[in-house]
Amino acid sequence: MSKHKDLGQYTVDSLGRYFDLVQKDLRGDSRLSKRGMTFETKSWEIRGLGHLCVMRMKAFFGLMKMETIVIAPFEADLPLYNADWVKAFGTETQIAELYDTQLAPWPEEAQRKFDKIKAAFVDLPDAPTGEHWYDSVLYPCSIHKKGKKLTDRFNKLAGDYTDMFVAQLAAAASPASPAPAGKCPADAKKARVSEFAHKLVENDGPAVSMMAKLFGTETMKRIVLKHMYGV
Repeated sequence: MSKHKDLGQYTVDSLGRYFDLVQKDLRGDSRLSKRGMTFETKSWEIRGLGHLCVMRMKAFFGLMKMETIVIAPFEADLPLYNADWVKAFGTETQIAELYDTQLAPWPEEAQRKFDKIKAAFVDLPDAPTGEHWYDSVLYPCSIHKKGKKLTDRFNKLAGDYTDMFVAQLAAAASPASPAPAGKCPADAKKARVSEFAHKLVENDGPAVSMMAKLFGTETMKRIVLKHMYGV
């Protein structure tokens, strides 16, 4: 039986090849549990780059699981990256999203590299997406897939998207890069990420609403703004 890849550890290891990661102390927020739902959150400062968050959730005695990865570049003018994996009663959903939080346009050449990865999974069933407030800043090279018995393919999809994004981050901002091409003013870039994160809270999506109902609005804001997006 295929096993879901630990995308959080995979991402930490991938980033760690190019950047120093310093894990943050989230104190009591690192594990929150109520009404049969448990959220475990970890976050890191990516020195010279920005912020990483890994969140995992379990519910219904493990019949529903979720893993979320957020990479928020502050010192490199690249998109905000969000990857989600959900398994509910045997059906898996794998999402990898790239959001326009840049100060300057993202080169089409860089976007085409994700388009090429996306094309390799065109045979997999699409996950319904609907309409959202963030559609105007969601890059078309993002991907949303859903199905059963697709664990190996979803592992490959998530790994390929993450690898490509980390490679672009390394080329733009890694101390090991011979000529970092994407460095940018951290305060201005962080403000763009902050704007996105605050809109996420204000628009009260399903995950945000659920967290607020379980743990209260203030805790939800702290988890989303500070721990997930680093703002």
